[in-house]
Amino acid sequence: MDGALSTRGVRADGMPAALADPRRLAAVAATGLLDTDPETAYDDLAGLAATMTGCGRAFITLVDAHRSFWKSAFGVDARTAAPRQSPVRNSFCYHLIDLAGERFVVEDAAHDPRTHDHPSIGPMKIGAWAGYPILAPAGEVLGSMYVIDENPHSWQPAELAALATLSRAVSNEINLRTSLITAQAALRASETLARSLQDSLLPPVLQTIPGLETAASYLPATGGADVVGDFYDLFHTQGPRWGTVIGDVCGKGVEAAKLTALARYTLRAEATQHPSPAAVCHRLNSALLDQHHGERFLTAAYSTFRTTPAGITGQICLAGHPPALIRRADGRIHPVGEPGTLLGVVDDHDLDLSDVRFRLARGDALLLYTDGATEARARDTGHPDDRPLFGEQALTAALAECHDLTAAGIIDHLGTILAHHSGDWASDDTALLALRVPATP
Repeated sequence: MDGALSTRGVRADGMPAALADPRRLAAVAATGLLDTDPETAYDDLAGLAATMTGCGRAFITLVDAHRSFWKSAFGVDARTAAPRQSPVRNSFCYHLIDLAGERFVVEDAAHDPRTHDHPSIGPMKIGAWAGYPILAPAGEVLGSMYVIDENPHSWQPAELAALATLSRAVSNEINLRTSLITAQAALRASETLARSLQDSLLPPVLQTIPGLETAASYLPATGGADVVGDFYDLFHTQGPRWGTVIGDVCGKGVEAAKLTALARYTLRAEATQHPSPAAVCHRLNSALLDQHHGERFLTAAYSTFRTTPAGITGQICLAGHPPALIRRADGRIHPVGEPGTLLGVVDDHDLDLSDVRFRLARGDALLLYTDGATEARARDTGHPDDRPLFGEQALTAALAECHDLTAAGIIDHLGTILAHHSGDWASDDTALLALRVPATP
């Protein structure tokens, strides 16, 4: 069908009611192209349409309820957005909207009964007009791609076929861009949700333990990186005992946050039943396998301890996680913990986990950390692979420098050094947690 009088109703101004269809207008707005400047991708297609049909002018338009906006206007001097539009009644484009996806072709505009009294024939020198709709994925007519000949024109099948192909190319270009915008918005929303979930799982304030200083920090990755799953916690278990954990889950986004939630609540629940950190890690491994069937895993350093008149005594289990670091009051550093199996991959009977005892005396401190600290890249010096990691030696040296610092002072000092090393660019989430026995009661 090459156009007909409207069969879907008209507005009070005589224009087709389809122009104001809410779904169509929403699809037009979603393109983000209204009132934007020319772009080469569209100008090239319009130029090709003019060349293949032998016409002097070709247009790619988006049509809202009241105007026809020219995204591309070949053969017309319209470089900025302001003059590249006209009232909708001054264009033949509304016929394409009314026809809901059919082409509109006129060979002699001045004598065709559908257009002979159109107000733009004279001012725009329209002898012949041929256009095809630009369609959204769901079929809404966004606008049109059309050519204008100053003289009557007997449109050949090859010309119309070329114009139809080019209009589909324009539709595909617009729809791909719209899909990309939608996907990017969904990704941002997912990352925001994941970050909110993860942040909600971190204790805003560590519990106060008489006779012990505690401090922690959490630095999320910068640069728009995907949300990953470092976490820490400090909680009362049973009797005089306390538990503290730091961990790193695999995965990104919401899945990482969900795994963090499972780990945190499982640890808290099982810690009230089992005094052994290794036993609690076994129970967490079972929960991970039940929920994720070996497709998700995490590393953790989990410790239980109790305060004594001389300091604290405790035991720690490493499940695929870097060892904790003890800083003695005199500045000596030594790691604590026996390397063990990460959690969520192998059955319980294949786990290799063990408890290692430790003591902290007056002035001693225990540091738990995730690999975001040791794997922090140096500030930009060229190719990312050429940027050295901070490393375990540097972390040990930085901790040794913390003379007479409180637990909060230790965390601040390490954070400052890491920020200086990386130039305030964290390639990975970084969690730090420190326990320190005051030098004096």
